[in-house]
Amino acid sequence: MTLLYKADPERGKQWAQLFACKAPDIPFRLWPDAGDPAAVRYLAAWQPPEDPARTLPNLEVIFSVGAGIDQFDLSGVPDHIAVVRMVEPGIVEGMVEYVTQAVLTIHRDLFDYALQQEQRVWRELPVRAAASRRVGVLGLGMLGSAVLERLRLFGFPCAGWSRSAHALPGIDCYAGTEALDAFLARTDILICLLPLTNATRGLLDATLFAKLPKRASFINVGRGPQLDQQALLDALDSGHLQNAILDVTDPEPLPPSHPFWTHPRVRLTPHIASATRPETAVEVVLDNIRRHRDGLPMRGQIDRSRGY
Repeated sequence: MTLLYKADPERGKQWAQLFACKAPDIPFRLWPDAGDPAAVRYLAAWQPPEDPARTLPNLEVIFSVGAGIDQFDLSGVPDHIAVVRMVEPGIVEGMVEYVTQAVLTIHRDLFDYALQQEQRVWRELPVRAAASRRVGVLGLGMLGSAVLERLRLFGFPCAGWSRSAHALPGIDCYAGTEALDAFLARTDILICLLPLTNATRGLLDATLFAKLPKRASFINVGRGPQLDQQALLDALDSGHLQNAILDVTDPEPLPPSHPFWTHPRVRLTPHIASATRPETAVEVVLDNIRRHRDGLPMRGQIDRSRGY
């Protein structure tokens, strides 16, 4: 019942130490040293090998080492192999921290103060109450729900949108395409935390941005291909949108000539909003292995019909 790890080798060493301590009965291998391929039942990977069923003939479960699985080519993974995304506290905590600081950066006018600093201008700007700045999150999964729970503690009026109905304490929840326009119209800071699917690819376009209030701002911690980059630049340059904070782009990294690098109303980070923490990730994977052995549903197992 070997587990094979195929991702960052330095983190893999940490995983190996944790498995040796917490689950010495489960053989642990680091790619490309798979040992006997027929013994591998579990694969923890950022990207599986091509044709995993042929490479690892008895593979039963693929665990993503990240929160998403859009980097997987599911067409090459047979249906009998379960695919499980990472659901662990470290990812949630990191995302809540990042989005909170991004919202506060926008709310407390730090874009404007950075420009004033460049010009050596000392001028106070009016401070708005959090209660007057409406925050909206696209995506009400594990990450979106946690982000909204934290932001509402600051006093921001918070809302979330998802394709299916949700009910969250203190959060105005919108569901379905028919409710998207109303959600956008009440949102001053829009945060994308949607998974990348065929339905969300290119969703963040000129039509969507036009439905936000004038001088709204945008934070993307979803995936780069969800964003029409020129539409965002046009919305910023026209003044319809005020600021954008982007942790994801397409491609990653952006080419040196890309206008996002130098745009005064764009702040970039290199896909670091959140990351799996080995100590908590290993606990989650071990729990799911136990659940799999006992015939119980695994936490984070994807629905292939939805793509997440």
